[in-house]
Amino acid sequence: MKTIVILFSTFTLFYAAIFGNDKVEEEITFFLVGDSTMADKPYGVSNPEKGWGQVFPLYFKEGIRFENHAMNGRSTKSFRAEGRWDVVMERIKPGDYVIIEFGHNDQKINSEDRYAFADSTYRDNLIRYVSEIREKGGKAVLATPISRRSFDENGVLTDTHGRYSEVVREVAAELEVPLFDLHQKTIELLEEWGVEKSKELFLHFKPGEYEKFPKGVEDNTHLSPTGAFKVSDLAIEELKRELPELVKFLKE
Repeated sequence: MKTIVILFSTFTLFYAAIFGNDKVEEEITFFLVGDSTMADKPYGVSNPEKGWGQVFPLYFKEGIRFENHAMNGRSTKSFRAEGRWDVVMERIKPGDYVIIEFGHNDQKINSEDRYAFADSTYRDNLIRYVSEIREKGGKAVLATPISRRSFDENGVLTDTHGRYSEVVREVAAELEVPLFDLHQKTIELLEEWGVEKSKELFLHFKPGEYEKFPKGVEDNTHLSPTGAFKVSDLAIEELKRELPELVKFLKE
């Protein structure tokens, strides 16, 4: 009898190894959808700009994969109009996550292809994104846009996003969607670092430091490598609170 049991157990393990086990969880994909502050940027010593979504995957171990579909200059309106959202919808499967972070370009009133009024078009676009993710069996996550480095002459940080950040919070609450409040988090970071030190988070370089910026650059919207990692740190803090089921995938 013992011989039969051992043989049966051996066969069962062999069968599972060869043919697989339908109880094994399929790998989760985490899609990132947004603008230049999240997007992948070219690597190389001549380009110091990085998007926070570019380094975010480095915090995770195996079992979850990332697809960064964020693109420079896009808004909730233009991202869909260009067919970029269709690509995400074609690739998503039940159980996947999609984090959406727009706002910087939606507020550009002089750009007809991108402008989305906060309390109407922008809100409607966010709701539509969430609904379509859920229809596919995915899990939507909303993120407020990161703050610009916008200190006034008195060293007080001013809010340049206005209703756009508030609308994201409102939609997240109404639809019961996990929220990464990166706007509030980056405001706190900028105020903590102050007027001068906070330049390290963005593109502030002297002439000749980087080939891409031969005349130097003072950009208070786009992130340096330091800024990309610091924003990712903040996103991880939000993930631990809002998506505790994914904490097991974080590196120690």
